[in-house]
Amino acid sequence: CSATFSDFTAALHKVETSGRTGPILGDNGKALGPLQIHESYWLDSGVAGSYEQCANYNYACEIVRCYLWKYCRRDLVTGNWEKCARVHNGGPRGGANNKTKNYWLRVKKHLTA
Repeated sequence: CSATFSDFTAALHKVETSGRTGPILGDNGKALGPLQIHESYWLDSGVAGSYEQCANYNYACEIVRCYLWKYCRRDLVTGNWEKCARVHNGGPRGGANNKTKNYWLRVKKHLTA
């Protein structure tokens, strides 16, 4: 698959919020915005700004990019979207966690569509 980072984040967007935008709360109020960013994920990304900005799609994409750069840089650079999706979903070691496999399959459907 020759998907770009932009394709990848669009697929995450479809899975996380069905393509909706704005200050969407999910995961019992623990996740915010179109990519459903948790505050700890936002903090871990190291991106300047405020957590409330995660409601903005472009800002949320930057949070994801910086988080993945920190935890799976090689996969981000080479476009290993499976590993990136699984880390996004399951945290720094999410790529090795069986619980993230189904999440990847949902993202993959939108990447290959």
